[in-house]
Amino acid sequence: MENEKIFISFAFQTYLFFSVIRYHSMKKPVQWGAFIRSHVIITFGLLCTTFGWGAFLIPSQVTGGGVSGIGAIVYFATGIPAGLTFLVVNLALIAVAVKVVNVTFAMKSVYGVIVFSLLLSLIQRYFPQPPVSDTFLATVVGGILSGIGSGIVFTQGGTSGGTDLMAMMITQQRNVSPGRVIMMLDVIIISSSFFVTLSLERMIYGYCVMVTASYVIDFVLAGNRQSYQLFIFSEKYEAVAENISERVRRGLTLVDAQGWYSRKPTKMILVIVRKYEVVAVFRAVKEIDPTAFISMGSVMGVYGKGFESIKVK
Repeated sequence: MENEKIFISFAFQTYLFFSVIRYHSMKKPVQWGAFIRSHVIITFGLLCTTFGWGAFLIPSQVTGGGVSGIGAIVYFATGIPAGLTFLVVNLALIAVAVKVVNVTFAMKSVYGVIVFSLLLSLIQRYFPQPPVSDTFLATVVGGILSGIGSGIVFTQGGTSGGTDLMAMMITQQRNVSPGRVIMMLDVIIISSSFFVTLSLERMIYGYCVMVTASYVIDFVLAGNRQSYQLFIFSEKYEAVAENISERVRRGLTLVDAQGWYSRKPTKMILVIVRKYEVVAVFRAVKEIDPTAFISMGSVMGVYGKGFESIKVK
């Protein structure tokens, strides 16, 4: 317990160190509202992940993947708290992330690692046994909670460390699904758990956690990044376009069009927005022209300013 306190104290000092560096390296003042909101969301995501691990997976002796899985293996073999192992391994990974990504990203990672370690250690003490008796059910629920939590943390540009951290470093450079990267790394960790548990059944449960968490992560991220393409037809296209531009702050394109029945030349508005901006577009259109004709469809990917960056070399 005393050693754990020392490591956590060191981690907090590291976090403060990165915070000072970031503050002095920024060219504009910190927007504290956005900063606090981001960290609150990250904390909620970490709570979901640690609850899945501490309440369902570890008490059921299911390993899973990631550094959390490494911590679980060490715990099963030696009794060292999983949170402590998680903390030590991740501080080393964060040191690499500073060079590969940036200080801001590393700072959020340090925060994620510290909070994850504290929450995992706390939850382990209150859940020596899983809330459900069925091991497979505990595996599924733990995997879902872990995936939801990691996905939420990813949406804020942070990580809970471990393979999440490795996945973010790789996806910073390549157009690769974070869930797929995590899956490949987790295969190695879960397979190695067999030499500690000596149970093929537990190892298979670990693979179930891996698949479930990876799928849920991609599902959460897809929902957050989903975009829609809208075609808007209106005789008041200039006023409609102006209102959308002012309210939604998105670029629009006017395309030459002609009605087949009326034979009148007109303009069609093309706009691409995030899922959460669709309602604002409809409101902006309805304010100007309630009879406007709108066609909307989801798009697989949008790359460019205001959306995803093109990550190819």
